[in-house]
Amino acid sequence: MPFREEMDEARIMRGQEIAKLEGQIKRLNDSTYRVNSQSGHGLYTVVKMARNWRCSCPDHIYREVKCKHIWGVELSLKLRDKVQENVVIQPIAINACLYCQSPQIVKNGLRHNRYGDIQVFQCNSCGRDFTINLGFEHMKHNPHAVTTAMQLYFSGESLRNTARSLRMMGVEVSYQTVWNWIKKYTVLMEKYLDKITPQVSGTWRADELYVKIKGNMKYVFAMMDDETRFWIAQEVANTKDTHDARNLFHMASERAGKKPDILITDGLRTYQEAYKKEYWTRDTGDRTVHIRNITFKGQHNNNKMERLNGEIRDREKVTRNLKSEGSPILTGMQIFHNYVRPHMGLNGQTPADKAGIEVKGNDKWLTLIQNASSKYRKLP
Repeated sequence: MPFREEMDEARIMRGQEIAKLEGQIKRLNDSTYRVNSQSGHGLYTVVKMARNWRCSCPDHIYREVKCKHIWGVELSLKLRDKVQENVVIQPIAINACLYCQSPQIVKNGLRHNRYGDIQVFQCNSCGRDFTINLGFEHMKHNPHAVTTAMQLYFSGESLRNTARSLRMMGVEVSYQTVWNWIKKYTVLMEKYLDKITPQVSGTWRADELYVKIKGNMKYVFAMMDDETRFWIAQEVANTKDTHDARNLFHMASERAGKKPDILITDGLRTYQEAYKKEYWTRDTGDRTVHIRNITFKGQHNNNKMERLNGEIRDREKVTRNLKSEGSPILTGMQIFHNYVRPHMGLNGQTPADKAGIEVKGNDKWLTLIQNASSKYRKLP
């Protein structure tokens, strides 16, 4: 094999090692990456140009070759795309004994308590009985009561009406307990779902909506994908005209793993300023197009964002205003919008379905809570 080909093969192999090492490559934006040197004493910047890549390392600059850092970035992107090609979140199935890990388990009746029944399993290998109540350990109420409360609340009911509805099911619970469930499980699901990248389109929409938080006027800035209607990112701001929307744009790019090809907003100046800082580039082959001054009619209307704003407004009317900027209500609404609620405009699918993330099971809240608990908690 000629020497040059041997060197190219060596660069590819080293690039594969870089791509597989966690934390070796840091994404700065959709076209710029920071790569640690393998010696651990330097950093190199890899930038995507119109037709090729550029790296700041001496190997690329002086030899004009495709260096190991460029190979590493390209291979890491391919690995990420392969992993995120199809994401299916299944209900957690009990298929092994907690004590001896044997798959020889059978159902062995129900454990009854005041608020419901829990399945008991028996292991034919070690002979021990056990129960699994993943995500709902040490709770006196059964999982169905919790997920029903989540569904009722984010469908539009108040905390007190949700508690009254649960009482009709035989579940005695206060509205404060319902609120505690919402806070607990919203945080858990958000942590889990933020690690899954949705396959959104290249056209995104941004808009703002005023809300009351503790009686004070605030603004919710939101970013949504045009094709899938996936609610990508949100943030609460004190002002509208002077707010820096760059953080919203950055969060959206981090969540989606890319920047948009087309950004649709109204004529608010903060969007134009944030667009120039976060999405604009001198490379015309990779430049995001910003469409401003949209109307409710025509090719670039903002009706889809107004529908999302309507969801937020309906929720705010029921709660009479949000209690704090860090309220789990907005996060819970985002999860409900993306993963649970079917949309007529998407033929009965959820935005997550359209974005390549399918949540299985009749009770999607239960599936999400169980999977989040399984990832971040050890079984009893």
